[in-house]
Amino acid sequence: MNLDWSWITRNLSMIGSLTAQHAVLSVLPVLAALVVSIPLGFLVYRTGRAANVILAVLGVVYSIPSLALFVALPLVLGTGILDPVNIAVALAIYSVALLVRSVVDGLRSVPSAVKQSAEAVGFGWFQRLVRVELPLAMPVVFAGLRVVSVSNIALVSVAVVVGGGALGQLFSIGLARYFYTPVIVGLVLTLLLALVVDAIILLIQRGALPWARRRVA
Repeated sequence: MNLDWSWITRNLSMIGSLTAQHAVLSVLPVLAALVVSIPLGFLVYRTGRAANVILAVLGVVYSIPSLALFVALPLVLGTGILDPVNIAVALAIYSVALLVRSVVDGLRSVPSAVKQSAEAVGFGWFQRLVRVELPLAMPVVFAGLRVVSVSNIALVSVAVVVGGGALGQLFSIGLARYFYTPVIVGLVLTLLLALVVDAIILLIQRGALPWARRRVA
């Protein structure tokens, strides 16, 4: 196997830059999708039985191959094929498709007795949503957020076929030269990035939702 570990020290600057780029391209779409998905998920939840149809459509959207979406978006957005905006928008679309389902499932998990109790003490629909339903739904939303974040970190590497890919470029460099050190470095850093992001989300969840710690454990 063609390996040269000294290659890492000679290319630390490039590796660090690609890792930072990978983190930004993975995390920013998730944050944008979270902001969109909470109100959108509530609206879907309020549609009642139609929610299942809408969620099925979102499932179809998520099943679109990432490569096809990376190639098609420049035609829609008017951006260049190598523009990182294409990757960010594609991942935001995938993130919304998954997070809306998490929001709906979380709201559905709130017991009816709790909702009735909130109404009994005089909460309107907005107060009940913000002070009762959303806090109780958030453990499910956080679970979806963790899945989406790790999924995005993996999908960013696929964008290497359209000139992006961040850490995915290490795979391209290594495979083109039959030189496996960059490939191993890319795999390890992608895995570590996924573990770090997942751990950060879990810590935020435990800090923001102390009543859910037992369920998370």
